[in-house]
Amino acid sequence: MRLQEAIFKVVTPLIAILLAFLVGGIIIVSIGKSPLEAYLFLFKGAFGSESALATTLVKATPLIFTGLAATFAYRCGVFNLGAEGQFIMGSIASIVVATMLPKAVALPTPLVFITSMIAGIVFGGLWGALPGLLKVWRGLNELIVTILLNYVATLFMSYLVNGPLMEGDIPQTAAIKDQLKIPLLSNTMRLHYGFFAALLVALIIYYFLFQTSKGLQLRSVGLNQLASKVYGINVNRFVLISFIISGAIAGLGGSIEVHGYAFRLMPGYGSGFGFDGVAIALIGQLNPIGTVIAACFYAALRTGANMMQVVSGIPTSVVAIVQALVIIFVIAGSALTNLPRVKAFFQKVFKEV
Repeated sequence: MRLQEAIFKVVTPLIAILLAFLVGGIIIVSIGKSPLEAYLFLFKGAFGSESALATTLVKATPLIFTGLAATFAYRCGVFNLGAEGQFIMGSIASIVVATMLPKAVALPTPLVFITSMIAGIVFGGLWGALPGLLKVWRGLNELIVTILLNYVATLFMSYLVNGPLMEGDIPQTAAIKDQLKIPLLSNTMRLHYGFFAALLVALIIYYFLFQTSKGLQLRSVGLNQLASKVYGINVNRFVLISFIISGAIAGLGGSIEVHGYAFRLMPGYGSGFGFDGVAIALIGQLNPIGTVIAACFYAALRTGANMMQVVSGIPTSVVAIVQALVIIFVIAGSALTNLPRVKAFFQKVFKEV
C-alpha cells in the first residue's frame, strides 16, 4: 500500500507536467511555431550553461522557502496563503537590522548578519502567528485572514520604501553593505550559498515530519483533528505552532533573498512568491523534497522563457499557461487516484504484479 502511494505521488506530477507540455505544444503549433524548437530553447535557457543553471537555482531559492512554508502548514491541515506577507515581513526586519543596526551600535559583521537573519525569522513567525491565533481563539477562516495579511504586509513595505526607509528621492531602501551579502559559489556564477540553506531547511523539515514523534502528531492533526483530540493531542497548540513555524520559514526565505540577491527593498519586491509557493507545494505532493524539485522546475520555466521568447518569438505567456496547467492536472490527478474505484483497480493491479 505504501509502495502504491509512493508511486502515485511520483507519477502523478510527472504525467501532469507531460500533459501540460503537450497542451502547451498545441498552443505553440496554433501560432505557427515549432513546439520542439520552443521547448529546446526553453530548457537551454534554463540549463544550457553554467550561468543559466545558476540563475535558475537563484530564482528557485525564494520559491523553495515559500513552498516549504505552505507544505508545513498543509501537513497540519491548515491553509497558509500568507507566505508572501510573511516573506515580506521577514525581508523588512532583515533590511532594517542590516542597514540601521551598524549605525546605532558598533558590532562585528558576523553578529549583524546573524541578528538580521534572526529578525527575519522572528518577524515572519509573528506574522504567521496572527492568523493562527485568530483561528484558534476566534475560529476565523485562515484563508481569508492570510490573504488579507498579504495586502497589509505589501502596503506596509510600500509605505516604508516611500517614506521612512526611502533612499534619497528613489522609492527603495538603502542597499546592505557588501560585507553582509551572502557569498557567491564562485566569482563566475550568480549562485549564492542561500540555495544550500534552502536545501538544508527542506531536509530538516522532512526529518521532523517523517522521522519524529512530534512530526507524526502534527501530520495526524492534519489528517483528522477529531481523532487527534480523542487520542489526547492538543490540536489548537499544533495548529498555532504550524502557523508560527510556517511563517518563520517564509521569513527566513525573505532574509536570505535580501542578503543573497535583492540587497534592498523596492516596490513589487516579493510579488507572487507566496501563491507560487502554494502551487509548488501541491505539485511537490506536500513533500519537502518534492517541493524543492517543483520549485526548481518552476524557476527553470521562468528562466528559460526569456530565451524562448527572444529566439523563437513565442510569448512568455505560453509558459504561464503551462504552469497553470501543471497545477490543474496535478490536482485532478490526485483527486482521481483517491477515488475508491480507482484505488481498488490499482490495488488489484499491484497484487497481480
